[in-house]
Amino acid sequence: MNNPNVRQAVPFFWVSNLERSIRYYVDGLGFEMTNSWINNGKLEWCWLQIGNAALMLQEFRNKVPYANSSEGELGLGVSIYFQCEDAIAIYKEVSKRGIEVARPFVGNRMWVTCLVDPDGYRIMFTSATSEPEETVYFE
Repeated sequence: MNNPNVRQAVPFFWVSNLERSIRYYVDGLGFEMTNSWINNGKLEWCWLQIGNAALMLQEFRNKVPYANSSEGELGLGVSIYFQCEDAIAIYKEVSKRGIEVARPFVGNRMWVTCLVDPDGYRIMFTSATSEPEETVYFE
C-alpha cells in the first residue's frame, strides 16, 4: 500500500467500574475525556486522550439487550505502551497525584514507567535513553 488508510490503533478496555477508571486515567494519569456516549443520563462509553494517544473505556453490563460479561480476570495479559518524550516526567507527575507507579527502569534502550489500572491493565510510558540496560531511576 502506497497510501495507507489506517491512522491510529486505539485500545478498548472493558472495565468493571467506569467512574473509577475515569478517575484513574483523568485525575491520576492526566488523560482528557474528548468523546463520550451518554444513554438515559448514564455515561456508557468514553474516549480518553493524552497527547496523540488514546484509550476507549466501557463498563461491563449484565442486562439484556446489551449483555456482556467477563468470565476471567480483566486486564490479564494486556499491556499498552505509550511512547513519550520523557517517561521519568510521567513517573514524577503521577507519583505526585498519589497513583501507585513502579520506579522507572531501562529496558530495550527505553526508560519504562509501569502502572496497573484498577482492572489490571498494565499501562507503560516509555522514552528512549542511552542509559545502560536495567538501570533503575533514583531521584
